[in-house]
Amino acid sequence: MTGAQIREIHEDELERWVAVTNAATARPATVEEFLDWKRQARETVWLLASDGTEDLGTAIGVGGWHTPPGVARAELEVIAQARGRGAGSALLAGLGTWARALGYGELLVEVQEADATSLAWAERRGYTVFARHPRLVLDLAGVEAPEVAPPEGIEIVTWAERPELAPGLYAVACEAYPDVPDGEDAVLPPFEEWLSMDMQGAGDRPDGTFVAVAGGEVVGYAKFHFPAAAPGLVNHDMTGVLRAWRRRGIAGALKRAEIAWAKQNGYEKLATGNEERNEPIRKLNAQYGYVLEPGTVTVRGPV
Repeated sequence: MTGAQIREIHEDELERWVAVTNAATARPATVEEFLDWKRQARETVWLLASDGTEDLGTAIGVGGWHTPPGVARAELEVIAQARGRGAGSALLAGLGTWARALGYGELLVEVQEADATSLAWAERRGYTVFARHPRLVLDLAGVEAPEVAPPEGIEIVTWAERPELAPGLYAVACEAYPDVPDGEDAVLPPFEEWLSMDMQGAGDRPDGTFVAVAGGEVVGYAKFHFPAAAPGLVNHDMTGVLRAWRRRGIAGALKRAEIAWAKQNGYEKLATGNEERNEPIRKLNAQYGYVLEPGTVTVRGPV
């Protein structure tokens, strides 16, 4: 049996690549989702590891996705029966070659929190923990749709109802993104690029984006992401409030609007991955009955 061979694949083989990725992870995805991610990112590479007989694993590298200069994002997946045969190391080396050619010196890599073996593997290669995102899940079968009850002077609408509010959403994002504990050095692209990357993806919907408005001004928003591979599930993607409007109950009203909408539209579960240092949003989710599950760990290290 030969060692792991790494090659870049393109859209004509993406279905094969996604099948290997899904075989290696408990978070299934679709071809369409990866194509959409490529459309939104500035640089993307898909790598496939095989030994000449069978496929062993995959990797994706993404550049220009809310990262500071010199840092790219990456994910590596090796199927369980192929671990320990060098596929992960070969994929990481392939990502390093791609990253260096584009001027990236570091990678942010997501590891499943419950996968201690992979976390130790990354640490042996010089990666350190950058952020932890425990997963929180709300089973909608066990809750009633809450009354939204926004604070006095606040109106909650959907972006579908008020599409002209897009610049206000961006203004909130410019304040909220850097205030998330693992987003201190996040780089927001210009408005139109941000819309394409964060608000107009395949899993984004204007009717699943809730906006808090005060006197015509956008003061906060919360949005869902709808994963195509899990039709009964909706993910909380972002909740943000302008700094001057925080601690007034706006985030709670947006959360209630999301829960009520998901319940009324027949969804089964809501899920989110809050950075463990983000105490305000974690307390808010606990208040509404979200249950803690193993999530992800983001590690950062040299290419």
